[in-house]
Amino acid sequence: MSNTAVSQPFIIANRGAISACITLAVIMQALDTTIANVALPYIQGSVAASADQINWVLTSYIVAAAIMTPPSAFLAAKFGRKRVLLTAIAGFVVASVLCGLAQSLPQIVGFRLLQGLFGAALIPLSQAILFDIYLPEERGPAMALFGVAVMVGPVLGPVIGGWLTDKMSWRWVFYINVPIGVIAFAGIMIFVTETKIDFSAKLDWIGFGLLSLGILTLQLFLDRGEQLDWFSSSEIVIEAIICAAAFYLLLIHTFTTKNAFVRPELFKDRNFAVSILFIFIIGVTYLASLALMTPYLQTLMGYPVTTAGIVMGPRGVGTMVCMLIVGRLIGRVDTRYLLLAGLGLTAIAMYEMTGWTPDVSQWTIVRVGFIQGAGLGFLFVPLTTVAFATLPAHLRGDGTGLYNLSRNIGSSVGISIVSALLTENIQANHADIATYVTPFNHNFDASAAVQFLNPFKAGGRALLDGVITEQATVISYIDDFKLLMLMALLAMPLVFLLQKPKHGQEIEHHIAME
Repeated sequence: MSNTAVSQPFIIANRGAISACITLAVIMQALDTTIANVALPYIQGSVAASADQINWVLTSYIVAAAIMTPPSAFLAAKFGRKRVLLTAIAGFVVASVLCGLAQSLPQIVGFRLLQGLFGAALIPLSQAILFDIYLPEERGPAMALFGVAVMVGPVLGPVIGGWLTDKMSWRWVFYINVPIGVIAFAGIMIFVTETKIDFSAKLDWIGFGLLSLGILTLQLFLDRGEQLDWFSSSEIVIEAIICAAAFYLLLIHTFTTKNAFVRPELFKDRNFAVSILFIFIIGVTYLASLALMTPYLQTLMGYPVTTAGIVMGPRGVGTMVCMLIVGRLIGRVDTRYLLLAGLGLTAIAMYEMTGWTPDVSQWTIVRVGFIQGAGLGFLFVPLTTVAFATLPAHLRGDGTGLYNLSRNIGSSVGISIVSALLTENIQANHADIATYVTPFNHNFDASAAVQFLNPFKAGGRALLDGVITEQATVISYIDDFKLLMLMALLAMPLVFLLQKPKHGQEIEHHIAME
């Protein structure tokens, strides 16, 4: 057990209250990964953002959390776990209030960055405390509860976010964190004891700075590239140069410095190295498709925000149910087969989505969402297990940070890419379809077409432009869904690069759960 400042009997007497408060903190952080999705069209209108710009509200939070997750263990060792956790909760709540008060796009993006910076430490530190307060033979059920708390966000996020936006305001998707955070803060303040401070703890600040700079400029490059016409803009060229230089210097620094921020020994383990790429792809396919669903349901299909949240909820249910099932299968079924099943379910869901039109039924949306969520449930636990099963114990702490960093970066990069492609393809498809709209097209000879879509009248041309835009948008969504389907299929060969752990090497899958 980790170093604690109190006796075991005291910890046992209060661990129920500690577990409850920690679970609240975890739910608060997990909730914010999806709760804002259904409110995006409303936020977009309030802050006067374009369709691609509004996704910065999602990517800024993910990138900030990605950057700050790896150094959370150092901060806890240097300043004390309880102190860092309380600071994270307080900062997260304040940033949430500021998000709710935001009046412009730069404000809400900046406050979401702040929210992600503080929220990054909540899950790893909460997990560490649970490890301390439960005996080894009791950790299984405790970590199962922890896993459910982590996954409850994707389930409740869209539903709660839709209801709050409809009944109150989009601002309440952020204000909801205040009561949750206050209760968690008070409980941790009262029941959790501080760990000893390690004054010798060090962080590779150069490596951390280079990695942060590389990730930040990469995200700016992807988020603003389409808007500024990519390399025709000097800003994009500068961001690309800085990004490439930062990652190049990080690579040199990593192999020439003792105790580097990214430890090269991690990549000597083939399973871990392959899993890093694997979890990146999973991050792309899952959250990118989630970001696409909100505008599809609310803009193209005209769903009320509450309805959109409800039909998106079963995706998280599918994930949670299959995580519980897979937890029982691990050790009995080769984890590589479970990964293939997860990728197959993801590809099937994406394939079905390539056939969607704005007339698709609610039942189809619910069913396909559940299948996609089930695919993630078959991927997350087995991949975490195989990634750390052969990794030496002394490297698992660093491996956990890098593993979750890769997942978060995959999510932010995926959202940026599909958003940019969507905007670009809508314009291209609109131009292609418009070439068929001429006075000589005999389809306009039909009575209905002449009456409503007459290209010789201003009203007819306006209606025609609306119809063309809708068709171009539907085709663009299909193109994005095809891309995500292909990524799931192309990831399948990676499964065969993974080595089956030898008997006795299987570890608890919650070791890197976030």
